[in-house]
Amino acid sequence: MRVIVHTGKGGVGKTSISAATALRCAEMGLKTIVISTDTAHSLGDALDKEVGPEPTEIAPNLWAQELDTRYSMERYWGKIQEYLGAFFNREGIAKVNASEVTIIPGLEEGAQLLWINEYFQQGEYDVLIVDAAPTAETIRLLSLPDVTRWWVERLMRIARGLDSVIRPVKKLFSGKKNESGIDIAENAWDQVQLLFDTLDGVRELLTNPEHSSIRLVVNPERMVIRETQRTYTYLNLYDYATDAILVNRIFPDEVKDPYFKIWKERQAKNIEFVSEAFGALPVYKAPLFGEEMGGLEMLRRLADELFGDQNPSERLFDGVVHKVEKLDDEDNWVLRVPIGFAKKEELDLYRSRDEISLSVGPYRRNIVLPDELQSLEITSAKFEDQYLNIKFEKQGEG
Repeated sequence: MRVIVHTGKGGVGKTSISAATALRCAEMGLKTIVISTDTAHSLGDALDKEVGPEPTEIAPNLWAQELDTRYSMERYWGKIQEYLGAFFNREGIAKVNASEVTIIPGLEEGAQLLWINEYFQQGEYDVLIVDAAPTAETIRLLSLPDVTRWWVERLMRIARGLDSVIRPVKKLFSGKKNESGIDIAENAWDQVQLLFDTLDGVRELLTNPEHSSIRLVVNPERMVIRETQRTYTYLNLYDYATDAILVNRIFPDEVKDPYFKIWKERQAKNIEFVSEAFGALPVYKAPLFGEEMGGLEMLRRLADELFGDQNPSERLFDGVVHKVEKLDDEDNWVLRVPIGFAKKEELDLYRSRDEISLSVGPYRRNIVLPDELQSLEITSAKFEDQYLNIKFEKQGEG
């Protein structure tokens, strides 16, 4: 199964592009499901169909689903939460507070990732399209297995150290089974561990470019592009493979009204900036349509503009634009930028606090640095195996 995740700043048209991509895959004969992880669901509006928390058939080969956080939490975490809540309540924590304690940070979002794992394991679909939340939430979602494991390990350590409390709580749940028929009381902690092993498996799936691609949706606006640059760098930091930039809502050539002349000129400059910002990543473009985007016919037109006759489920790029790697346990990092056969005298490197501007002859790249690198100093920049390796180190005070 191919997994394609669309993300970008809020309001850039991720949902319409996700729906259009899914429709194109379905009409090419691929059994496709498109799911929305954004709490502000608009997938049903884009498809002009009623869509719920379980898969809904939209058209031949096409299903859609708007993931509901409460529904997903109950499905994947409900019985374990009930067990943990009883444990904390037994300790004298008020029931309402016990419920809050047992919502592990990030797990609400993580329950959405478990749907991806379920569909991958079932192998029922050829393509899974994810209409993801705005960029900041998506980065948090993709990095949550690391963040959340810290919390749950401490929770488990506390509970396991209080066996005299756990024993009577187990009696309350004696004979209760989860959806898989496993005894909750005897296997609650094993189920928690399995849950996080599954989340780790989802991360492995989403970082495997043979199976998954991240696609960044932008509008031709400088602020949107800058935020998307930062997102792209963070995706590299977590080893997620981005294979395309999708530029949406470009004023078409037929718009001749003088009122839009400055807007069109500014958009043209910003589209050039997209190439500077993302290097060799392929750029796909879609115009601003003269009517509201919604319904299968409009989505078909959008897919035609973006992909033509191309199959959007294929990997659109398999190279590396740049990569951030940690060198050691110290606060030392390297930014690896493929340069090919450029000559040293053609290179010009300029660094502001949060950005590097790299020129090679007449071409320029702008790379927004993640937080981890912004406070560090560049100590070297060397050519190695057709890469420019820029080393960042923490410098001693004074």
